[in-house]
Amino acid sequence: MKNLFLLSICILFYMPLQAQSNKAIEEVKTLLKVQSEDWNKGDINAFMEGYWKSDKLQFIGSRGVTYGWQQTLDNYKKAYPDTAAMGKLSFELIDVTAQSRKVVSVTGKFMLARKEMDDLEGHFLLIVKKIKGKWLIIADHTS
Repeated sequence: MKNLFLLSICILFYMPLQAQSNKAIEEVKTLLKVQSEDWNKGDINAFMEGYWKSDKLQFIGSRGVTYGWQQTLDNYKKAYPDTAAMGKLSFELIDVTAQSRKVVSVTGKFMLARKEMDDLEGHFLLIVKKIKGKWLIIADHTS
């Protein structure tokens, strides 16, 4: 009887946590969907709304580590100066895991289809955190 009571208590605490975890994962997936739509419209500024507007934002790419939202935006605009260079972005999500109630990690593959240039593809790891009620990418490792 004691074991049944303990099991019941565990289930009561686990179910709300699991529901929160599933909600967080869905909200982060929505963030990425909106980002890809903004990118595909050629709107880098709107795309960047999914990133944490902080000097502590971390972006790791082929050129090393970059810090800061503004620097990340500037780098995107330099690398993708027009819609032809931007192409059409799509994601394949490999793993989306709630690390806590306010942190989700995302591992995936990106594909950038371009007409006038070579297509690009690679993998990424994102750390997404809920800050002031909004899910934002706080770290992006893309290669």
